[in-house]
Amino acid sequence: MWKDAILAYLHFAAIFAMLWFLAKESVLLRAGAASLDLERLSRADAGYGALAVAVLLTGASRAVFGAKGWAFYAGNPAFHAKVGLFVLVGLVSIVPTLAFLRWRKARRADPHWQVPEAEWKRACRCLLVELHLIALIPLAAVVMARGLR
Repeated sequence: MWKDAILAYLHFAAIFAMLWFLAKESVLLRAGAASLDLERLSRADAGYGALAVAVLLTGASRAVFGAKGWAFYAGNPAFHAKVGLFVLVGLVSIVPTLAFLRWRKARRADPHWQVPEAEWKRACRCLLVELHLIALIPLAAVVMARGLR
């Protein structure tokens, strides 16, 4: 029982920390293309990526070593939807991550370089899509936890 509680806590802590970094990215992007702090944005994105891995690892640990066991999860369509949404968010997040890295490299090479407005807007849109997709994951989690199909 304690093991399951600890695994759940670690999973939730990783989720909340990951969301904090995603929210930080959103706040940093609001500064506008001309005023971005690309170093902080890149660090926030790295934190987001690291915590996404932690969410994945703690979730897998819960599925394998938790009280319900792998059999409960393996046959549950809501679990597959939840994981699918998480993977989709990860795929969408590649676009802004590559942009942030490219922007930071360009700024380091030329301190007067400015982020193109169109690229900034695309990164903002992708982040918004990520946030909306992430909002659907708890719905799948609730359905999954109750064994609904």
